[in-house]
Amino acid sequence: MRHGFVFILAALVAIPASAQSRVGTTAAPFLTLATGARGASLGNAYTSIATGPDALFWNPGGIARPYRDSHRGGLFFSNNQWVAGIDYNAAAVTLPVMRKGVVGLSLAFVDYGDMDVRTVSQPEGTGETFTANDLSVGVSYAMPLTDSFYFGGTTKLIRQSIRDMTATTGAVDLGFVLVTKYVNGMTVAASIMNFGGKMQMDGINSELTVDVDRQNSGSSESIPARIKMDSWDLPLSFKFGVAVPVVSLSDVTFTVLADANQTNDNNLNADLGAQLEYKTNMLTFDARMGYKDAGVDNVDSHFSYGSGLDVALSGVRFGFDFALVPFDLLGNTRMIDFRIYF
Repeated sequence: MRHGFVFILAALVAIPASAQSRVGTTAAPFLTLATGARGASLGNAYTSIATGPDALFWNPGGIARPYRDSHRGGLFFSNNQWVAGIDYNAAAVTLPVMRKGVVGLSLAFVDYGDMDVRTVSQPEGTGETFTANDLSVGVSYAMPLTDSFYFGGTTKLIRQSIRDMTATTGAVDLGFVLVTKYVNGMTVAASIMNFGGKMQMDGINSELTVDVDRQNSGSSESIPARIKMDSWDLPLSFKFGVAVPVVSLSDVTFTVLADANQTNDNNLNADLGAQLEYKTNMLTFDARMGYKDAGVDNVDSHFSYGSGLDVALSGVRFGFDFALVPFDLLGNTRMIDFRIYF
């Protein structure tokens, strides 16, 4: 328990406190997108119960917790058909090592699709197209420090690209999970995500030629120069989550979840979720609902919904999850996950 309080204190100190709003002032905003149908359908209130490979995108400490009390390894793939035709795919794998440790590899890729090149003189397009994409690749390790306390971390590379310009930096994620003996096994957890460097675009589109002395007719008009772009912080995020199994029977469990979420580019807000689980020896079915960004004004979507099913076959569990996040103005987004636990 002492380790948990130390981690929370360190995370709170790391997050800058400022009365001035910094909404929309960070790079790589894709790092704050919900990854995976489970977390998204619970309104992003997933920090405390994330286990298996998708925990790498929410709380790396969660990969050390066995899934269904026995499976420590897994594969995960998620497809998110996001707004405006943007395609967000993620994949991860976790593998047991040594006696209790678990290593993880994660990848997230956002494809913004082909876009037309437009200029002032040709606003309808020049006939050329360009692409933009975001990428995050991480390596993780987690282990139980006690029978009920799990801790893990991730080192990741983050890259953004648009046409011929790119920005690259590194970051670290840290997280812990504590399973208590109170209220049917209430779980508390915290994570600090995207603690790292700044993003600064660079590439051939920043190169140009200038005349450094326009008043002198004999000066060169083609001196190579480069425009220096501003650098931007990553969306540093701190989450503290609680999961309470309000009903815990042999085959039915009803859990309520809540996360407090503070980022360096948004206001403090809360995410809420609820999950009804029915399980047998071979099959588990989950129904989920969430309410995200409670306390934040001018949000286009708060509610989310989803369900999941996994089946045990020959000691391996196969799972499918679905989430629907409706937007008032931007339309509905859908997520589909496929999982294997071993």
